[in-house]
Amino acid sequence: MQSLQKRLEKEIYQNSKVKIMESLNWCVPVHTIEVEYKRVKRTKMDVLMKMMLISFQKTNINTSAQLSELLMVEQLFIDDLIEVMRKSGLIEKREANIVLTAKGKQQLEQGIFEEEQDPGTHHILFSPTHNNFLAGDIKPASEGEELLQVYRYAKDEKKLAIEQAILLDALHQSNMEDHEGEELIIISEIISSTEMYIDDIPCLEYIVYNEQEDLFFARVWNTLTDQWDEALETQLNEKERLRWREKFL
Repeated sequence: MQSLQKRLEKEIYQNSKVKIMESLNWCVPVHTIEVEYKRVKRTKMDVLMKMMLISFQKTNINTSAQLSELLMVEQLFIDDLIEVMRKSGLIEKREANIVLTAKGKQQLEQGIFEEEQDPGTHHILFSPTHNNFLAGDIKPASEGEELLQVYRYAKDEKKLAIEQAILLDALHQSNMEDHEGEELIIISEIISSTEMYIDDIPCLEYIVYNEQEDLFFARVWNTLTDQWDEALETQLNEKERLRWREKFL
């Protein structure tokens, strides 16, 4: 921690017009949430599948043999694709005929085939104090960190209530979706979310005074994200600038 402090102070003092008036160390609570989700593989629809869906849409087809004869394609291939399309919810049996579902019509129109994959899980980090998700890796605690006080404006909610749409958006932004050639694996739905644990993330606060501009401002280094934390800096600037002026001037 001492080497980090020296590096940060050196960075702040690159501006010769400023002076560090006070430095503090504290921690901010961050929740680890395990999210289970559904995935689908999205590919460009192949010609045979497209021909079969068009046939189901425009002709009364009730057996794979009938479609095999119509398209002049081996029945084995037809049977395999019918099973795939049935499991994917693109087709169904209705009054003895095989017809397209709403999903099947939509994918045919788009020329895209979506096939469900095995579910996946991922851990995401949420800070109630930031009211946002944070990117970074939880690091092992170093000596003395357990003695740090909690950030004076921390919001430490014991039970989070995050909407599934927000969790889904967080997963989309975490660069977990794979793109290989014409195949794209996308996260389609949240199955469940479980709060695993809460970690106290050390932060380093500096109260800085620019004498030339007669301006106080905070700099806060977040050890989870390994960067200056603009959200926490803004909180401190809004709440404490007047107090800093009264205290230090």
